Amino acid sequence: MGVTTLDASVGGLGGCPYAPGAAGNLATEDLVFMLHGMGIQTGIEPRKAGGRGRGGPGADRRRLSGKYLQAALGEREKRAGSQRAQT
Repeated sequence: MGVTTLDASVGGLGGCPYAPGAAGNLATEDLVFMLHGMGIQTGIEPRKAGGRGRGGPGADRRRLSGKYLQAALGEREKRAGSQRAQT
């Protein structure tokens, strides 16, 4: 369709200075995951696009809002809980 550029941000960080109260932007990892689901190759791995899962240096250390990232962190916590239960 001719689209070559899309705008997103790691973990959905940010907001819009023109929309007071805006919650944030589209998370890069969510966009990449969606495009791959549509059969559009990007050359980007969603798990590498999402940063570390929490805010970066100087951030308030809360979880980022990307849905792909939240699912991955939930799976990681589930595995960790399962491993603790086995020991």
